Amino acid sequence: MSLQASIMDAMKSAMKSKDSIALEALRAVKAELLLAQTQSGSKEEISEEEEIKILQKLVKQRKDSATIFTEQGRNDLAEPELAQVAIIEQFLPEQMSNEEVEAIIAKIIAEGNHAGMAAMGQVMGIASKELAGKADGKTISTIVKNLLTK
Repeated sequence: MSLQASIMDAMKSAMKSKDSIALEALRAVKAELLLAQTQSGSKEEISEEEEIKILQKLVKQRKDSATIFTEQGRNDLAEPELAQVAIIEQFLPEQMSNEEVEAIIAKIIAEGNHAGMAAMGQVMGIASKELAGKADGKTISTIVKNLLTK
């Protein structure tokens, strides 16, 4: 089943159960997917990689918002954002643990014989492609920095 069909099914069940937070999150996902599809100018569905990037972007936006709200002492606004994150993450592939990501990045560094912070861009490019959808960019960046400065 395509992601858009899964989103529609989840929206229907959220409407039936009157879950406003889930409905808001799913409508945001649907809107972003439709926007991406119309921007590409094609009647065909967007690729699975693009769908994953869109979902990750939405999750990141909500996490950032929740962080800002928490810093300002507005937990009443942070909680719905985090609830939406949980709903959107259901449609993302299983995220890798930090240890698994670190092992893959260490292998990339060893194979490419990269050393020092000058190689950060090269390693990030390779790691981002290999770990697309399996880990977020911030995690990848942090681990790459740690391994290259050792």
